[in-house]
Amino acid sequence: MNSPIIQLLVLAGIAVFLILRLRNVLGTRDGFEKPPVVKPLERRSGPDLSVIEGTPDPDITDHAKDGSATAKALGAMKRVDPSFRVGDFLQGASSAYEMILMAFERGDLASVQPFLDAEIYDAFAEVVEQRHAQGLTVEANFVGISRVEIDEATLDDTTKEAEITIRFQGEFTYLVRDKAGEVVEGSPTAVKRQKDVWTFARAMGSDDPNWLLVATGE
Repeated sequence: MNSPIIQLLVLAGIAVFLILRLRNVLGTRDGFEKPPVVKPLERRSGPDLSVIEGTPDPDITDHAKDGSATAKALGAMKRVDPSFRVGDFLQGASSAYEMILMAFERGDLASVQPFLDAEIYDAFAEVVEQRHAQGLTVEANFVGISRVEIDEATLDDTTKEAEITIRFQGEFTYLVRDKAGEVVEGSPTAVKRQKDVWTFARAMGSDDPNWLLVATGE
């Protein structure tokens, strides 16, 4: 037998041996096999050490001055409702601001009525009806929020009713047309900047997670 053929047979034998050894150690795996499941560490019972009692809570101090009346009210809200997070609330409030503002501008209040206090809904609806009576239509597109910050927060110790007032600065394009379709206000390209002060309220600890818009201002 030729020497090169013998060398190939020897190398092939060594390769088969190594593959078998590797399969015994590593096992087999194909392209669709799920990665090995790593059992998570068991959570030990005991207090949540993410915020040590008596130290500032970043979730609060990132949005309110430590020791202020607003910070204390936010802390009291978290004690009544441990699931409450200020950062999450502000994200939700920003989404609600965009949704409610655009619904108002476009005259579609039915979609946001569950998030409006009855008096606020009636005030918004009156403006929408006045526009409709004048034959005006609004075309608005939301651009973004350049400012969102907590102005004040309060909690009623008896009713657990919480109120958080937020300052927004929204940016959107705004165009008003008359019955004939002529532009009477705004521009399809110019960005309008609008400052609003909105107050949201909720009974902390209740089953209803929604905050209602209860007051508006500038």
